[in-house]
Amino acid sequence: MRQALERLTERVRACRICVDEPHGRPLPHEPRPVLQPSSAARILLAGQAPGTKVHVSGMPFTDASGDRLRNWLGVSAQEFYDTEKFAIVPMGFCFPGQDAKGGDLPPRRECAPAWRPDLMALMPQIDLVLTIGGYAQAWHMGTARLPSLTETVRNWRAIWDGTAVPKVLPLPHPSWRNTGWLKKNPWFEMDLLPFLRSEIRYRID
Repeated sequence: MRQALERLTERVRACRICVDEPHGRPLPHEPRPVLQPSSAARILLAGQAPGTKVHVSGMPFTDASGDRLRNWLGVSAQEFYDTEKFAIVPMGFCFPGQDAKGGDLPPRRECAPAWRPDLMALMPQIDLVLTIGGYAQAWHMGTARLPSLTETVRNWRAIWDGTAVPKVLPLPHPSWRNTGWLKKNPWFEMDLLPFLRSEIRYRID
C-alpha cells in the first residue's frame, strides 16, 4: 500500500492535465502540484487549493492560513508536517490563479475527479477527515452538507454523530478573509475548536 501510494503521488506531482487537457481555460502558469499524502496518518486535511506562497514553497499551508490552521488544530509545525500524523490532500493541487479582485480562483475542476478516488483508496487508515471550506465539504460530505458553509459548520455535532469511519468535521477556510466570519460566529472557537483539538491529540499522541 505504501509503495503504491508513493508511485501515485509521483504521478500526481508530474500532472499537467490543467494545461494539456484543461476544462475551460488552461492554468495560467506552470503546474506545481502540492500535496502530502500518507499511508500512516489517521487524519486527512482536505483543503481547497494552494495559494501564491504555497505555489512558491511547494509545501502545503506555508502561509498565514497555515498558521491559523495549526492554531486551530493545536499542533506545532513539526507535528503538522509529520506524515505519520497528517495527510494533506487539497481539492485542487495547483495554485489556480487569482480573480480580478485579487482573490484565489476556485480549485481546478480537473484535479479531484482525476486523482482523488485513487488517493483515498490508498489511504484506508484515515479515520478523521477535516473538510476545510465548501469545495472539500461538497466532495466528502454528500447530503450532510447544508446550503451554506455557516450552516454546515454550525451543524458539526450532528455531522460528527452521523458519520462512521472516517469521522468528518467541517471547518471554514482559515484565510484572513474569514476573520469577520470568526467574529460573527464565536461558537466556532468556544465549542468546535476544543473538541477538534481533543480529537487531534487522541490521534497523534
